Amino acid sequence: MKALIHENVPLAPLTTLKIGGPARYFIDAHSPKAVLEAIQFSKHKNVPILVLGGGSNLFVADSGFPGLVLKISIGGVKLERGPETTLVHSGAGEEWDRLVQFCVESELAGIECLSGVPGSVGGTPVQNVGAYGQEISEVFLNLCAYDRQLEQIVELSRDDCGFTYRTSVLNTTAKDRYIVLNVTYSLKNAGLPSIRYPDIRREFQGHGSPTLAEVRVAVRRVRARKAMLLVEGDPDCRSAGSFFKNPIVTEREFAEIQSRASGVPRYPASAGKVKTAAAWLIEQAGISKGYSIGAVGVSTKHTLAIVNKGGAQSDDILRLAREIRTRVLDKFGVRLVPEPVFVGFDPGIMEEFFATMES
Repeated sequence: MKALIHENVPLAPLTTLKIGGPARYFIDAHSPKAVLEAIQFSKHKNVPILVLGGGSNLFVADSGFPGLVLKISIGGVKLERGPETTLVHSGAGEEWDRLVQFCVESELAGIECLSGVPGSVGGTPVQNVGAYGQEISEVFLNLCAYDRQLEQIVELSRDDCGFTYRTSVLNTTAKDRYIVLNVTYSLKNAGLPSIRYPDIRREFQGHGSPTLAEVRVAVRRVRARKAMLLVEGDPDCRSAGSFFKNPIVTEREFAEIQSRASGVPRYPASAGKVKTAAAWLIEQAGISKGYSIGAVGVSTKHTLAIVNKGGAQSDDILRLAREIRTRVLDKFGVRLVPEPVFVGFDPGIMEEFFATMES
């Protein structure tokens, strides 16, 4: 059966930010075959393709998308158990947090601290999703994807993906080349949970060694306090999650930041680099939780989330994002880089926000 093609489908309801105009064409693909049909349709119509997962890391312009939006809804989870590790094979359209819950309940360790991260499985390797001391790159084995350049289905290993902080080749050097169909992770059987991150350690002070399930609950509790857990009816959750990446700077640049304020957060990064906290920089630059401009504002729980308070348009989000970046740049000399994918914006906007990465 051929994939059903819809026209002029509003994208706002399909994103967590609840902003964005229509897609000219829309296909909801529940199988690799439907993905291939969508590719052929886009070629026939000579229109670009936007791959949509859970819509949690997406910022769509009010003008919408002039091509084909391909929603990946490929499901299915299979466990391949070994003596020490278990391979978890998942369709790219599976809800990520549901997969984490399933793995935790199966006593499989390695992704428990990624509980509550919104979106779908297919997006996890693209962005090298990470939170509270864990990253996808640590447990990723391989993925199956449609290669739009070779026009065939291929397999990519961990090395092929070139993972770095919040990036991979899938959203940098090979952006738009691959459409992820399924992903395989390698998790530890009956492994100990990770409590490396300070926020999580504090949840268990004086309580002994937590279980995987207890860490999952704690992570979701911490995320909820920061409006980073999607809760129906919570206005702070009408966002794209963290709007800015945590900056990674050189030691010299970090020393310059320290010269302008005390108590600057410092986290390990690659050799010669330092990661610091975007949320801390934003607050120190004078943007507090709950700060608002009309229909948009900063979350009342966490300064990294820009919230659609109701009826906001994409220009409203851009206005607040510019103010936040300008204040941080003026105070610390650091240029914050957006984390969500911008869709449908003119080249000038893209140049403004993405041309220059870290300062």
